[in-house]
Amino acid sequence: MMLIVDCGSSKTPQIVSAFEEFCDTKSIGFHDLTEEMALDCIGIVFSGAPLLITDIDMSKYLEHVSWLKSFQKPILGICFGHQLLGLLWGAKGAKMREDRDWQEIEIIEESPFFNRLPDCFEMMEDHCEHITIPPQFKLMAASDACINECMQHETKPIFGVQFHPEVSGNYGNILLENFYFICEK
Repeated sequence: MMLIVDCGSSKTPQIVSAFEEFCDTKSIGFHDLTEEMALDCIGIVFSGAPLLITDIDMSKYLEHVSWLKSFQKPILGICFGHQLLGLLWGAKGAKMREDRDWQEIEIIEESPFFNRLPDCFEMMEDHCEHITIPPQFKLMAASDACINECMQHETKPIFGVQFHPEVSGNYGNILLENFYFICEK
């Protein structure tokens, strides 16, 4: 079962629909998430959120998911979820030019996360903030609009994407399926 954590994004139903093509899913609200609940899943996906990490106190959010640092199953963060994971591991957030359009994403480092995708592909963006690469993570993909489009933990199956694969058509579905395959290993 894929555990999908709804952080308040209007796009969460598309995340659920995408994963329902591959496996059973369970969607829960961010504040309902517990470590015990996550033990039965094959992986966790954090959605986007209508929040700006530079405008709110993130300490309560980070405290709520601090157990993720020792969690051993695959994790994927999308947009706010990507930023949340980055901040948890020590990234810094900053405002940037608003980006609510398609961007060409360029793969910087190969990974099973990118299997069956071309070296450059388009994904839909919906954000106005970005994060630095936190310690223990490596930069995996970038765009002209945002350096950290995708990051991956150096030793754990933890991924973050600033873009929205759930509303990016075929390439987005391939990326989400790749995450599912990583969870199944």
